[in-house]
Amino acid sequence: MIRVLLADDQTLVRAAFAMLVESARDMEVVGQAGTGAEAVELARSERADVVVMDVRMPELDGIEATRRIAADEDLAGVKVLVLTTYDTDEHIVEALRAGASGFLVKDTRPADLLAAIRTVAAGESLLSPGPTARLIARVLSAPRLPRAGGPDGLTDRERQVLTLVARGLNNTEIAESLGLSPLTAKTHVSRIMGKLGARDRAQLVIAAYESGLVTPGA
Repeated sequence: MIRVLLADDQTLVRAAFAMLVESARDMEVVGQAGTGAEAVELARSERADVVVMDVRMPELDGIEATRRIAADEDLAGVKVLVLTTYDTDEHIVEALRAGASGFLVKDTRPADLLAAIRTVAAGESLLSPGPTARLIARVLSAPRLPRAGGPDGLTDRERQVLTLVARGLNNTEIAESLGLSPLTAKTHVSRIMGKLGARDRAQLVIAAYESGLVTPGA
């Protein structure tokens, strides 16, 4: 069973999400939080697999709550899926920087929310080559960003793999693109995460854009 913690300041929204999650045979709701502070406390006490986190909450916003969960070594197995709207681009990028494994818009289809929870629980990041890549490219396109050719310490092959990760490709697609086996592609991704100290693929995307390995519009 995937243990899910719901964090949203609107009671009706939480109730609706709870009914949806409980309708899935492979999930259960282990807690509901109305503030960011409550979300952090419940994450610690309930050890949920996935926290569905709203960005805008009282006391402690969803970004800071995500940062605290991601920074807690005792919560290393807890993944955060952020809910937001398309008009809060900066919040999405800040959430990914803070350690979120992905994001969804609040008006997503019920089936897509359940699929997203399963994806994040399985250790994958919810990144797609379309909206996510365009979003991050737009927000990280400030001229202050360095253009040094990518993070230090990576091999040429690892830079190739990281570029494809930043464009939203999964391990199988990376393998097909570079003529590798899926296992080899997965190994490269794991090594890159280790070298860059990244929690998951979402943070690899941020690193690729911030280092200049991938440039907006390229």
